[in-house]
Amino acid sequence: MFLGFLWLSDSSPGGHTRTDPLTAQKMHLASHLLFLLAGLLVASHGQLLPEHNSQGHMGSPHPEAPSTGEGSPSLKIAPGNTVFALHFYHLMASQSPGSNIFFSPLSISASYAMLSLGARSHSQTQILEGLGFNLTEVSESDIHQGFRHLLHALHLPGDRLEMHMGSALFLSQELPILPGFLNDSVAFYDSKLFLTNFHDSVGTAQLINDHVKEETQGKIVDLVSDLSTDIAMVLVNYIYFKALWEKPFVLSLTTPQDFYVDENTVVKVPMMLQDTEDHWYLHDKYLPCSVLRMDYKGNAMALFILPNRGKMKQVEEVLTPEILKRWMSLLQKRYNYRKLELHFPKFSISGSYNLDQILPMLGFVDVFSQQADLSGITEERKLQVSKSFHKAILEVDEAGTQAAAATGSFATFLSARRSRGVLWFNRPFLVVIFSTDTQSILFLGKVVNPTKP
Repeated sequence: MFLGFLWLSDSSPGGHTRTDPLTAQKMHLASHLLFLLAGLLVASHGQLLPEHNSQGHMGSPHPEAPSTGEGSPSLKIAPGNTVFALHFYHLMASQSPGSNIFFSPLSISASYAMLSLGARSHSQTQILEGLGFNLTEVSESDIHQGFRHLLHALHLPGDRLEMHMGSALFLSQELPILPGFLNDSVAFYDSKLFLTNFHDSVGTAQLINDHVKEETQGKIVDLVSDLSTDIAMVLVNYIYFKALWEKPFVLSLTTPQDFYVDENTVVKVPMMLQDTEDHWYLHDKYLPCSVLRMDYKGNAMALFILPNRGKMKQVEEVLTPEILKRWMSLLQKRYNYRKLELHFPKFSISGSYNLDQILPMLGFVDVFSQQADLSGITEERKLQVSKSFHKAILEVDEAGTQAAAATGSFATFLSARRSRGVLWFNRPFLVVIFSTDTQSILFLGKVVNPTKP
């Protein structure tokens, strides 16, 4: 479950920024991960705008059933999305080395890519390059086409995996929004558009909360409470992801076990157990870690990376797109599929981030200052992003959910490939959750202390 809020405020003379409290009720998700990103730009109340031309200014209409094979538009942006995910992770790890980390890079990327539709000049370049895109290799058009294709692919119905991502724009009735921005927001990011009276703060909050509740199947309620009168547009972006393990754990086998947070801290966690299944896993020959691949029912999978004791920083330093690609390749080799006694913690963690403080360190400078050029949204008022929050919550249990762990001591299975391996997820590990069709990282994090929500 992810919650995030982005305020865009009027930065013209006399304008002011006010950080109004937004509330989100975290609900227990026994078998799913819910991720929600909400961005408050500038305001809105009650009327759904008619659908705009879905062709947009940069592309062709939505395909009915997008191909996710080689050459598909979403694969063009996958490398950039991975670069951004790891840049964000490394920054968080350097700032809080002993803390849990969890976020959805894809939701952040999609929201700011959508925002870039209304950005101009250096503001636009900084956003797109900050999102990991090399603009000499991938064009602005390719980026938006890629996100459009990716979002549509994630939205396809499936009987084994529920995954849906979308956006909504709540627009002030008093704000003259440029039609190009509206058209492209719908065409590339599937955004729904609402006209809103932000002077009626109660009615606007109710409108937003009702929409979010409906889109997240009732899992997120009372998201917004008070709204500032200087807001003119609200951008809501969310991912809903619900998945079951291909190989679920047996509930009756879960028992309390020790988890070694660090040399001085040991906590008790409910440890799940599988001792009759084959799994994809390896002990890296060159890096001090073990890697486990766990598949969900549907087009999603997770990697759990367990550094050797005391080697977390060393593994983090070499965590690159190339390393992830190598692990993914190795975990398709038959000799890395074998019997495993798997001890796996049942847990819930979360991560909360002030993006307006973090993203400038990743190159997003102008958009959070008075230098922001968002004239592609409206030419009548000068806007800037004043606040941007991000929160993600991960829950793992016997049935599935959206992430897992990787544990075990460093060992080499050379002549013992047919022997039973043993992996104990009883110390800090990394989590990477992928959409296999689009080759996109949906969620990324580190579990340091599974008892801290």
